[in-house]
Amino acid sequence: MEPIIQNSLITPYLALHIPDGFLSPSVSLFCWVITLVLVVVSLKKVQKDYQERTVPLMGVCAAFIFAAQMINFPIPGGTSGHLVGGTLAAILLGPWAGTLVVTVVFIVQAVLFQDGGLTVLGANILNMGLIGTFGGYYLYKAIRFSLGRRSWKSMTIATVVAAWCSVVIAAIATALQLALSGTVPLMVSMIAMVTWHVVIGVGEAIITFIAVGFVWQSRPDLIYDRPSSIKLDVRENIHSA
Repeated sequence: MEPIIQNSLITPYLALHIPDGFLSPSVSLFCWVITLVLVVVSLKKVQKDYQERTVPLMGVCAAFIFAAQMINFPIPGGTSGHLVGGTLAAILLGPWAGTLVVTVVFIVQAVLFQDGGLTVLGANILNMGLIGTFGGYYLYKAIRFSLGRRSWKSMTIATVVAAWCSVVIAAIATALQLALSGTVPLMVSMIAMVTWHVVIGVGEAIITFIAVGFVWQSRPDLIYDRPSSIKLDVRENIHSA
């Protein structure tokens, strides 16, 4: 998400796409280490556990997220947001393959479109991608299992809540990194980031739900970690919801 925050106390570039020079070397390095470790582990998990058909699905998912991120939706105050896609990728592909997908998307964005700096790319991938894929997926899974694994209603609630939370938590993480780097005071960055991204998260939740709902109805067999009998129950669940 890329809100343009109109506030005399903070820079208008305070957003989830952090530019170069906004993080201290120590904070940036710490984020790089976490990101690289998770990406390497994800790569090994995908190579070991995933089937060959996952690779084309990863490509399709990456292309969809990349294209969807080009579409900005307006929110009050003259700002706008766009899909992050971490939770969407994780729900469809699982957290490991989803991590690789969003990592590639954010690398392309940074290199070709200058969305965020290259030296802080590790932090941007961590905030916008890995928090969504891992945090979003396991929150989605916990909610869905607690409400009923095969239920259309549980899928809806889990998807919406997880997608919204992934954006808000990413905003909190970004605010903390900027504060630790001495770029912006903690309370200023926290209030500014969370205020806007509470609203932007609604757009993320809606887009994620539409995409997951379409797959659920048309090709539920493509959803990661699905019940084996889900295909037989989908239309019944939809009508009874």
